Amino acid sequence: MYWRLSNLYFWFFALLGGLLPYWSLYLEGQGFSYLQIATLMATIQLTKVVAPSVWGWLGDRTGQRVRLVRFGAITGSLFFAGVFLEPGFYGLLLVMFAFTFFWNAILPLYEVITLRVLGSKKERYGKVRLWGSVGFIGAVALVGGLLELVPIRYLPWLLLPVFAGIAVSAFLVPSERGERKEPAPKGSLKAIVTHPAVVAFFLMNFLLQVSHGAYYTFFSIHLEQHGYGKLSIGLLWSLGVIAEIGLFLVMHRLSTRFTVRQIVLGSLVLTMIRWGLVAELTGLVPVLIFAQLLHAASYGALHAVSVQYIQGFFGKHHHGQGQALYSGLTFGAGGALGAWMSGFLVDGYSTSAAFWGGAVAMAVAILVTWRGLQPPPKEA
Repeated sequence: MYWRLSNLYFWFFALLGGLLPYWSLYLEGQGFSYLQIATLMATIQLTKVVAPSVWGWLGDRTGQRVRLVRFGAITGSLFFAGVFLEPGFYGLLLVMFAFTFFWNAILPLYEVITLRVLGSKKERYGKVRLWGSVGFIGAVALVGGLLELVPIRYLPWLLLPVFAGIAVSAFLVPSERGERKEPAPKGSLKAIVTHPAVVAFFLMNFLLQVSHGAYYTFFSIHLEQHGYGKLSIGLLWSLGVIAEIGLFLVMHRLSTRFTVRQIVLGSLVLTMIRWGLVAELTGLVPVLIFAQLLHAASYGALHAVSVQYIQGFFGKHHHGQGQALYSGLTFGAGGALGAWMSGFLVDGYSTSAAFWGGAVAMAVAILVTWRGLQPPPKEA
């Protein structure tokens, strides 16, 4: 099951690797304004507010998570085909909403599937998940190299093989028996989400994703403005994910040496430093390389801690809904708000101003974490 579990992570994040670094450049090439680019990029995150909760509820209700993953993979791919019609801003906005509503259902469901399969060996999660990072790096490098040879308008065509890989890998995971879970204690979900430590956890992650809005929306444009080519842009994106892979490989050791609170606070401080370096010292290649290596903290460490945090607090009755809330409230609402706000900052000032906005969000997140974050229960 190790390779079957890893395979979908590989293709899912390969699509992200082909999409995130270059989609804003594709939209710029299509003639959209910075605010329009920010709005279109925000849809990738915005549908995470609703979609994972809907699909997570269905997964918990029916136990048919694998079938739902397959349905999301096929349906999302079909809606993405609307991009080839070149429907203009509002048409593309509708296509992006429809595509991401189904596509964003895949990962939260699959995280639950993976942890259920791993059982008591949850420390192996990082070794399974790192293949997503490998897929991301491979796609970034390959697509970046191809875009040095062909115009950016061909990007949607370059992504088609990755969609096929996602669909095929979704059918390699064996179907579940469809057992329904036993009823949860009445009021238990409300008690969990109103727990002060859980509120602090979600607020910290919300601010973290707000800070990433400029990165996912304008990092490639920011680099292009400073004279970097598409292959160089792709390699810098890949470098961040390489650092993430290294972190996943040693995360189990860090977890035994440091507390959750120490890991989270340290990662938030490093993330704040990262955005300041990107804002002001983009032209210095060694500094930019160091800033990208800090992706190990700003995504790798915080995501690994968060996945286990969700399981610890939400337990077996609400694990799927907890994972959906994590995806929706943080990557969804936080990511969408960050992307949209960064569009205003770039349109009114500069791309550097958007990254400084991310640094300010991190300062607030550090304060929230310092005051409210507690370790999750050992057993749930």
